[in-house]
Amino acid sequence: MATQYIRKIPLLDCGHEYIRKILHGRWKIALLIRINDGITRPGEISRSIPQATRRVLDAQLGEMLMHNLIKKKVYNETVPRVEYQLTDLGQSLMPVINSMGQWGEDNIETLKSSVK
Repeated sequence: MATQYIRKIPLLDCGHEYIRKILHGRWKIALLIRINDGITRPGEISRSIPQATRRVLDAQLGEMLMHNLIKKKVYNETVPRVEYQLTDLGQSLMPVINSMGQWGEDNIETLKSSVK
C-alpha cells in the first residue's frame, strides 16, 4: 500500500507567498519593466534581454498572461503582429517593482559584496 506524501512545510496563504509565486522566474520583472516602458513586441523584448533565450521569455510571458499581469493583442494582418500590454493588475504592480529597484540602487554596494 503506497503512502501519500504529506508536505512538511505548509504553503503560506498570504500575499507574500502569492507575489513570490507570480514573480518567480528570472526575467519576469525585467519583462514587466520593458512592457511598461513601451517595448511591447516579442522581437523587441527579446532583443532588449539578450541574455535570455526566446523560449524562456515566451514561457514567462505565458505565465504572466495566465496570472493576468499582461495581455496579448494579436493584430489580424497579412503578417500577424503581436503586442503585449500591462493589465490594470500588472500596472498596479509597477510601483512595487520600482520601489524594489530603488532599494537595490540605494544598497548596491552592500549587495555587491554579499551576492556571489
